[in-house]
This record gives sequence, structure tokens and C-alpha cells, in this order.
Amino acid sequence: MSTSKKAQFGEQVAGYNIPVLNEREVRAGAGILFLFMFIAITRAITMTDFTMLKYMVSIFLVDFIIRIFISPKHAPILILARFIVRKQTPEYVGAQQKKFAWIIGLVLSATIFVLLSVMNTLSIVTGLICLICLLFLFFETAFGICIGCKMYGIFNKDKAQYCPGEVCELKDRQEIQKINKLQWGILVGMVGYIVLLVFLFNDHFAITPMDLLDKF
Repeated sequence: MSTSKKAQFGEQVAGYNIPVLNEREVRAGAGILFLFMFIAITRAITMTDFTMLKYMVSIFLVDFIIRIFISPKHAPILILARFIVRKQTPEYVGAQQKKFAWIIGLVLSATIFVLLSVMNTLSIVTGLICLICLLFLFFETAFGICIGCKMYGIFNKDKAQYCPGEVCELKDRQEIQKINKLQWGILVGMVGYIVLLVFLFNDHFAITPMDLLDKF
């Protein structure tokens, strides 16, 4: 019985032989955390105001503790995410790789919590961890790529099942997913365009905008 309870991280859904989570909820939850963490970090950098960041780290930590040690369906951020995406068809992914990713998130958030909120200190370590957290959340939100899940797959290739986008299963890319030479050329051209913009217009773009009414 204890084995059954241990395996019950996640939810049983008909047609899936292991506990799963709704990827849409998880991704929405990552988006919520990314938005507020980004605002908090921006305030800390531009205004030297760490108050919001300390609050967010505390919320981040508690939410991850609930996800891992109680149940994902009782985590406040994921409850809010479930409400937001409630009208979307669920996309199920394996729960174990998400748990591994969240353990990484727990370790990172706990470290920041101790260094920033408890000890009230600031160092390169705190900055790097905040950057890593933002990177993890951004990849999950923007690309649907769970970096922690990828790391789980490195150490547990035979155990990872039902990955987002079916990336666990080795298969050839479909034609619509392939990038041809013309598309690569367009991408290189865009990089050249950006370099040209910087070279020609950097001084102009650096001028602070004036009030529109002052133009007339």
C-alpha cells in the first residue's frame, strides 16, 4: 500500500498507465510565476527595491513545498492556473519528471529565500540563481520546454513517459517542423539587420523620448 501511495504523485487518468499532470496547468503556472518574478527582479535592479522580490521568493518556496510534499492539485499557483485554462483541453504529461523539475525549483527558491529574505544579503550567487529561475520559467512558458524534465531524462531515460510534445519518443521530424536553407538564410539576414540597426541608429535610439505635445 505504501508503494501505491508513493506512486500517486500526480493524478490517474483513464488511458495512461502512470500518474500524470495537465501540462496546460503547469505551463500556465510557470507563466504566472515568471511574470511576477520578472517584475520583482526588474524592480530590484532598476529601483534597488527588493521588497517585492522577497515576497515572491517566499510565495515561490511555499508553493513548491505544497506541490512536492502535499499534492500539485493543492498548490495555490496551480489552482489559479487551472482556473485560467479550465476551458482548454488537457494535455497530459508524466508526473515524475515534473516532480524532479520542481525539486530543482525548490532547492533554488530555498537558497534564495535563506540568502535574501532571511539573511537579507545580496551576492553574485543570489543574482545567478534568480537568473536561472527566470530562464527555467521562460523556457517552460514560451517554448513548452521543461529544462528540469530534460535533466530528469538524462538520468532516467527509461522512466520518462508522456513528455510535453512527445519528445520522449524518438521519431523523425515532420515536414512542417524542418527548417530549409532559405529559412536559415532569412534568420541570418535578421541578425545582420539587427547589427546594422545598432551600427546606424544606436545614438538616435539612445535619446530619451520627449512628450508628444512638445513636438507641436
